[in-house]
Amino acid sequence: MTALWHPFADMADVQRDGEFVLSVGRGQFVFDAAGRKYLDMTAGLWFANVGHGRREIADAVAEQTAKLAAYSTFGDMANEPVLALAERVAAIAPMPAAKVFFTSGGSDAVDTAVKLVRRYWNLVGEPDRTTIITRERAYHGMHWGGTGLSGIEPNRAGHGDFGADAAHAPWNDASALADLIDERGANNVAAFFCEPIIGAGGVYSAGAAYLTKAREVCRERGVLWVSDEVITGFGRTGAWFASTRFDLDPDLMLTAKGLTSGYVPMGAVIASTQVAAPFFAPGAGAWRHGYTYSGHAVAAAAALVNLDIIEREGLVDRVAAMETVLERQLKPLVDHPMVTDVRSGVGLLGAVQLDPGSSTATAGRIARVLAGLRDRGVLSRGLVDGSLQISPPFVIEESDLEFFGKQCAGAMSAVLAAERNS
Repeated sequence: MTALWHPFADMADVQRDGEFVLSVGRGQFVFDAAGRKYLDMTAGLWFANVGHGRREIADAVAEQTAKLAAYSTFGDMANEPVLALAERVAAIAPMPAAKVFFTSGGSDAVDTAVKLVRRYWNLVGEPDRTTIITRERAYHGMHWGGTGLSGIEPNRAGHGDFGADAAHAPWNDASALADLIDERGANNVAAFFCEPIIGAGGVYSAGAAYLTKAREVCRERGVLWVSDEVITGFGRTGAWFASTRFDLDPDLMLTAKGLTSGYVPMGAVIASTQVAAPFFAPGAGAWRHGYTYSGHAVAAAAALVNLDIIEREGLVDRVAAMETVLERQLKPLVDHPMVTDVRSGVGLLGAVQLDPGSSTATAGRIARVLAGLRDRGVLSRGLVDGSLQISPPFVIEESDLEFFGKQCAGAMSAVLAAERNS
């Protein structure tokens, strides 16, 4: 193997088995270094919304790189693509007159929001509001603040005390959220960070009724609502944002991945007028926060063309139409003896929950299923709860989803047969 240290990897296994190298992407497919074709059922890592290999985006990146690749946007500095992108994103955001703070990615957006909500309460004269509430199963990136907020215990384990004033509510119980805020004291709670659809934690939807009630709980107690849409933003749920689909009226919204479809790293925190106002008021002074690549010109150019493609090809509506198709193709898998649950029903998001099996078969079982899928020309990923991630590019066809269902069943059956014969 090479000197590359892989994220979220058992490096001993990588050293033993070698690296799986991808070389080309086209639409909903990727190709390895040997030229073998694979159906990409995860859109890279939830991000390749418009599909791989879009020459139009590559050309925009090349053109902008030759003109002005990057320059700081600190102070009054700006570049043309980022100004245009800020206006574009604000126009489709579910908050009127929104302001857009650009970051390098989703984890940056989460940590920016942690600092932003605390600074907001300080500016409006309530500095004791420091506690941030998230949900069990929640994933909020891998920076220091986001890891401290995580509702996924393995992501926090082994790193010591994060020092974050955080609390976790049940993922699907709005009444319990209200009780937790009241227990902590609403005047001590800064914000509730909520993934409208939990992603990396296993693709769980608590449903519209939960979101409506939880939003009201926060509104009644003056707690800021932060929609973490790093995964769900820019069409993944069949609307521009899940916050639009579920009428959440967020105070802040966190985005990344689909903003550029992963062609260049970029994220954004979208702020409502209420939250932005104290920072823009005369006498507020500078908010001493930002990143070297906040408002990166090449990333902004890629994002603008990415949004052009989504609009021109009607991909948001296409996702809405494919929602029932995905449900229909996944439904038969629930009858497989290795499957305990199939989750779908909101856009192009789903998960196939695997039975962990006996104590001797548990370790590595999902890895064996994933290896079987790879052998059959399908790439998926195991999530922390033992499920298979399903989040394909928006350009996927019904025949591709049917192919996935058949290959998934075949891979699982092969693993079961091997376990019985061992």
